[in-house]
Amino acid sequence: MSNGDINYDRINDYGAVRISLASPHDIRSWSFGEVKKPETINYRTYRPEKDGLFCERIFGPEKDWECACGKYRGMKYKGMICDRCGVKVTHSRVRRKRMGHIELAAPVVHIWFFKAMPSRLGTLLDMKTTSLEKIIYFQDYVVIDPGDTPLKKHQLLTEEDYRKARENYGDAFEADMGAEAIKKMLENLNLVELAAELREKLDEENRKDKPSKQKQRDLVKRLKVVEALRDSGLGGPQNKPEWMVLECIPVIPPDLRPLVLLDSGNFATSDLNDLYRRIINRNNRLKKLVDLNAPEVIIRNEKRMLQQSVDALFDNNRCKRPVLGSSNRPLKSLTDMIKGKQGRFRENLLGKRVDYSARSVIVVGPDLKLHQCGLPKKIALELFQPFIIRRLKELGHADTIKSAKKMLERKEEQVWDILEEVIKNHPVLLNRAPTLHRMGIQAFEPVLIEGNAIR
Repeated sequence: MSNGDINYDRINDYGAVRISLASPHDIRSWSFGEVKKPETINYRTYRPEKDGLFCERIFGPEKDWECACGKYRGMKYKGMICDRCGVKVTHSRVRRKRMGHIELAAPVVHIWFFKAMPSRLGTLLDMKTTSLEKIIYFQDYVVIDPGDTPLKKHQLLTEEDYRKARENYGDAFEADMGAEAIKKMLENLNLVELAAELREKLDEENRKDKPSKQKQRDLVKRLKVVEALRDSGLGGPQNKPEWMVLECIPVIPPDLRPLVLLDSGNFATSDLNDLYRRIINRNNRLKKLVDLNAPEVIIRNEKRMLQQSVDALFDNNRCKRPVLGSSNRPLKSLTDMIKGKQGRFRENLLGKRVDYSARSVIVVGPDLKLHQCGLPKKIALELFQPFIIRRLKELGHADTIKSAKKMLERKEEQVWDILEEVIKNHPVLLNRAPTLHRMGIQAFEPVLIEGNAIR
């Protein structure tokens, strides 16, 4: 399926969903253009800035079938790309689908893989999380290849140790810091050989008279991660460990992180826009410093700040110092949008709002029989809406569905008579949370009552 011709009716074409690491090539292939500027919209014209976080050339037009400059308008120009502004003439809903990307001036490590418990990166490289943090945030060097020197592989060196080692051994060993060092270490891993080596060590440990339980646990844990990565290519493209280090970052569609003009003239914006803006500002500053051949200390500091801003975008709560908003609260990151009860999975994918259903407080109704429930009139009107509309048409009170709906809105007398008639033959299902056994959901004969509570 090409990027331009998205078919919106293919939602049921999938048989299964598989989650895997995204390669830099994948991230760039999802994208419709690189976001280069931190600006969102022009505050005089209220139009998106070119190459900014709301750019119409990247994410699609704000108005249906109209390019940004207004040269092409109407469905007759469908699919045309304006030669003046570069915007494709299409439906504005593509702004909910189209993604962009940010090309990073220096690689950064994905926070999920080194800060999560247990740390996948730590398990894979057989290193402690604290050691990884020292490398990633430019505190210590790590030996990538010791060469012929007495240094050990993956050994940490302070600034002073590194200087002494360079004086003693020159270029005989390779050491680095930051995400570049982590990436080199991951690229040097041979998963097939490592899995075989770990299995051998595990068998060796098991053969001992008094095997160490802790060592066995650590080996099994590491073996699981290594084999999962090794075998990931069986059902699709193989996950490579170095993809845990990001070269570019996807930018989610603008309609999923909106910027809204309020009646007061101020703008309400999604926290994600602030987090993306910080990344772009720091990334652009790092590019300039590299071009100017700035001292290594300054570049290193800027790379660390870039790493921190990307960490905040992915999971702000896991950062040591979360990025705070105007009211001193931590900004909501991508992880916060996904996790929890109000997250994308539980709120939107697993639990959806259903038509012709209602939710209300329940109170005792001592005058009701065992098989009856008291249903408030306005709830009953919503639940039995299709039946009432059909009956209104059958009895000739309304000619069209539209006129029948208007009668429902006005709550005319005929509507209540029909409602009384309809509920006689239609029991309702009531669910009392928490539904821990089958009796939590039962059918009842509805009895119309005043008020808002179900009895």
